[in-house]
Amino acid sequence: MTPAQVLVDAFDRIHQTGLAAVRDLSEDQLTHRPTPDANSIAWLLWHLARVQDDHVADVAGLEQVWTGQGYADAFGLPFDESAIGYGQSSEDVGHVRATSDLLSDYLTAVHAQTVAYVEALDGDDLDRVVDTSWDPPVTLGARLVSVINDDMQHVGQAAYVRGLLGA
Repeated sequence: MTPAQVLVDAFDRIHQTGLAAVRDLSEDQLTHRPTPDANSIAWLLWHLARVQDDHVADVAGLEQVWTGQGYADAFGLPFDESAIGYGQSSEDVGHVRATSDLLSDYLTAVHAQTVAYVEALDGDDLDRVVDTSWDPPVTLGARLVSVINDDMQHVGQAAYVRGLLGA
């Protein structure tokens, strides 16, 4: 298995688990918060897709799916188009409302762009420094593993909240 195949497999798992987390849920279920300040399934899926979209588009030199394919308009959120959910308030979390179809469509579009980029990578590409603001500087491999780690945590949280709903 090549490094690209390992990365694609990880991103495939995020995609599949994310789709399962939102499948057949109503907007009310998607926006349910187990406690007043907890994250909803809708916010978790939106956020994990936004992080993947933002970070992969940046290292790949691509336009984000969010703006390039009209998802910023489709979601109609009261945030700046560059928002990815990092540092958002509990009130902001409550603003993320979307249908299962819209969340699934955005996640799938992000996944497609990510996989198209990652499939073309070889082992040497992963050593390329993509961020010098950290010590040590961040390589492409470290950035992609970071995105996978963050997304896996959030998709697991979404699956957990779905379980709390009994769905």
